[in-house]
Amino acid sequence: MFKSRNCHLHADQAAQCPDAVSGFSARAKPPSVSALLILAGLLTACAQQPVAPADSDAIKVAAEQGAAKTPVEIPQDARALPGRDLDEQTLYRFLLAEIAGQRGRFDLATRTYLEMARETRDPRLAQRAAEIAIFSRSPDAALEAAQIWIEAEPESVNAAQTIAALLVNSGNLEAAKPYLQKLLNSDAENLGQLFLQLNGLLAKHADKEEILKLIQELGQLHPGVAEVEFAVGQAAYNAGKYDLALGRVRTASGLRPDWELAALFQGQILQRESDAAALAFFEQYLKAYPKAKEVRLNYARLLSGEKKYAEAKAEFQRLTADHPNSPDVALAIGLLSMQLKDYDAAEAQLTRVLELQYREPDVVRFYLGQINEEAKRYDRARQWYASVHDGEQYLPAQIRIAGLLAKRDKLSEARQFLHEIDPQTPQQRVQLVQAEAQLLREATAYQESYDVLARALLKQPESPELLYDLAMAADKINRLDVLELNLRKLIELKPDYAHAYNALGYTLADRTDRAQEAIGFIETALKLSPDDPFIMDSMGWAHYRKGNLDRSVEFLRRAYESRPDPEIAAHLGEVLWAQGKKDEAENIWRENLKENPENETLQAVLKRFARQ
Repeated sequence: MFKSRNCHLHADQAAQCPDAVSGFSARAKPPSVSALLILAGLLTACAQQPVAPADSDAIKVAAEQGAAKTPVEIPQDARALPGRDLDEQTLYRFLLAEIAGQRGRFDLATRTYLEMARETRDPRLAQRAAEIAIFSRSPDAALEAAQIWIEAEPESVNAAQTIAALLVNSGNLEAAKPYLQKLLNSDAENLGQLFLQLNGLLAKHADKEEILKLIQELGQLHPGVAEVEFAVGQAAYNAGKYDLALGRVRTASGLRPDWELAALFQGQILQRESDAAALAFFEQYLKAYPKAKEVRLNYARLLSGEKKYAEAKAEFQRLTADHPNSPDVALAIGLLSMQLKDYDAAEAQLTRVLELQYREPDVVRFYLGQINEEAKRYDRARQWYASVHDGEQYLPAQIRIAGLLAKRDKLSEARQFLHEIDPQTPQQRVQLVQAEAQLLREATAYQESYDVLARALLKQPESPELLYDLAMAADKINRLDVLELNLRKLIELKPDYAHAYNALGYTLADRTDRAQEAIGFIETALKLSPDDPFIMDSMGWAHYRKGNLDRSVEFLRRAYESRPDPEIAAHLGEVLWAQGKKDEAENIWRENLKENPENETLQAVLKRFARQ
């Protein structure tokens, strides 16, 4: 199954290097700090030799100032730097690269710095070339520059970190392994924290078993470390090897019995077996470590999920008694109350969070807006949203205000409200377009929603968010050609984006006779996100369309147990009905309808099958 939701995608990790190239922008700026340090080092290396005048006044001034002043001393970090005179040509190329970068010509800046790095083998120039190439999303150039850098400075941790990240992002884990080992060996005091970051670094790699193998091999060099066992357990969990994951996290807990993170992870693994198993574990853990705040919060959340409200309330009271002045505890209890739809209790707790001067008050104000919106107290909700003045919640709060206007049948006013917001970044512009399209979609103005997104995509043709949302809008107006074209392009841009594969696979299974091709896309999605219930649902539905009823039910049951969503319930019931299990199908539909009485999908499927 896929849903038409706003998706917020992040740039590739290798392109996120703001500190490295903070001197660059579309506007002219002075050279960045790293560039000035390189220049200072080159000036020192020239031993105050005179520099011949250049044709460019700017170069002439720079050369004169460099020759006239005392050479700048910078730490060399035991570098064996190559000797090179700062001649006119070198200085010219250096300034050319920096000015090109400041003017947005990152291709020229990258090429010039890389040529200089090749010729000089200077680690500073190689580092700068790598920084700019990463910023400009030129992975091949970045990798070459990083290799020159680490050849020139074999002991550089920063160089190893850069080349490891580039190799991981390119999918070459075997080549990245020695550099990761170097990083892990470079800081014995923080070895545990470094291991805990490994799964995040490797998360985008599609082959989870290959990641597990790599982390196991790295971990063998560091036995008896709790974080190492935990990291292997995480990798095993992501690879679907749950018994191995449970064994490793238990080992981690044995090494650090009071480590809450390990206890939480163990509970998560046990929850796959049953909520009862996780509850029993948390109960025993809390007897041994009654002050374990995060474990108690999760215990209370599980109790609430099992509808053991009296016991959950007792845990809330215990948390409040143990941490009466903790805004974090009050916030957690408020959000749990919100999940339970106890809006008055949630509002009281979150108001208390503000009184306790929580470090991010706008986050709390936004939640208070949500609580009142869900409670249909729209005027109060708007007041809270309007009180969000800054930070990441500001734009979402404004978008929510537009949504409140639309709920009051003021769609034109809502759209105008969105048009009057001044986006500060291209990403914010995309979010505003998505919000307007969503309002139109909710008003069943599907063609208008499609048109809004199509116009925006013309201006930003490689926006992953717009490609995905336009595909969803195309589905609503039966433009399957546009849906398939956009999702295939999105897969090219974001080959690790599971929901693009899932959406394409589900659509092919549901709307065409290409079920086998659909299964291939969904299999890729499952490799990228093995525990996603909506992807499991898609796989179940694709097998149903192929006539594989037993295989279909297997996936759909897993999806429904993980998340009893109305649309998953509709699919599971339909397949059970096809197997002749009509009573079970009706029970699932009606039980889910009690929790979601306004769901159109469930209403439609009940109406359709009630006639048979």
